[in-house]
Amino acid sequence: MNFHLTFSINPLSPSIRYSDKILLMGSCFAEEMGTLLAQHKLHVTQNPHGILYNPLSITNALHSYLDGKLYTEADLFQHDDWWHSWDHHSRFSAYTPAQALEKINEAQRKGMALVEEADWLVITLGTAFSYQLKETGKLAGNCHKVPGSMFYKKMLTAEEIITALDNAMHRLFFRNRKVRIIFTISPVRYVRDGVVENNLSKAILLQAVHHMVNKFDRLHYFPAYELVMDDLRDYRFFKEDLVHPNATAIQYVWEHFTKYALAPAELSLMHAVQEIRQAMAHRPFGPETPQHRQFLARYAEKVRALQAAHPFIDLSPEAAYFGGQAPQ
Repeated sequence: MNFHLTFSINPLSPSIRYSDKILLMGSCFAEEMGTLLAQHKLHVTQNPHGILYNPLSITNALHSYLDGKLYTEADLFQHDDWWHSWDHHSRFSAYTPAQALEKINEAQRKGMALVEEADWLVITLGTAFSYQLKETGKLAGNCHKVPGSMFYKKMLTAEEIITALDNAMHRLFFRNRKVRIIFTISPVRYVRDGVVENNLSKAILLQAVHHMVNKFDRLHYFPAYELVMDDLRDYRFFKEDLVHPNATAIQYVWEHFTKYALAPAELSLMHAVQEIRQAMAHRPFGPETPQHRQFLARYAEKVRALQAAHPFIDLSPEAAYFGGQAPQ
């Protein structure tokens, strides 16, 4: 008997290579995957605008990179003594406008460079709900704990999302002839919107994304949402809030993503990097013993060999560690 629904996922073609540059944008689940990619030494830039949930905020961020936009104090507002941007996550908020703008524009320049250079753009959509300021009609990428009475809350239609994605994709492909895009839908359930409303929101996102994937041959879909909701399908794979996937679920999706996205040779390289990362995490009982010095020397040689064979991977922290220096 089967107590676990599995389904096949066709491998990505062409696959992601270690030498590729990857830009990830979207919800907090995008950052979970991005962090793991970065830990395994792929070239990753995550969310230059910070975490964004709705498709229009994500496409607006893309347009800002394509436009070469730098933010000014006129783009900020003050709330509870802090300066914020409606376009950005609160990680960019600061006590003075200058501090906020320094963080925002530093990340903005990275986004500008990446839209020109990226081999892959990974977009994770979280919700079809959007929030617009009643006073100005401006879309809020983050509400920054401003009272809800200040916003109109709206469920975006599939047509609105498709139009926004279509415009952004055409502009991006005109500027970057090589970039390919992977869409995912976040398995995080936004139950504060209501259970029925959350399911409708996810359905709208799925409809819009599959329309886009069927339209462009450079667009792909990875079923992170389905892996959690239909494959794992159990509350033991969620955190105590019963909303966010837990570490086990994230690891499960990660393993499927690497098999989907990386060719066997790249997976082998990832396993070699993983072995070195695990060795760095080892805490010896006797740091001064001959056995530990041999351990360091053995892995120092592995790092040198791996770096020589794959010079596009940055293994300098690992080389310093196994060379006897404390990691910075």
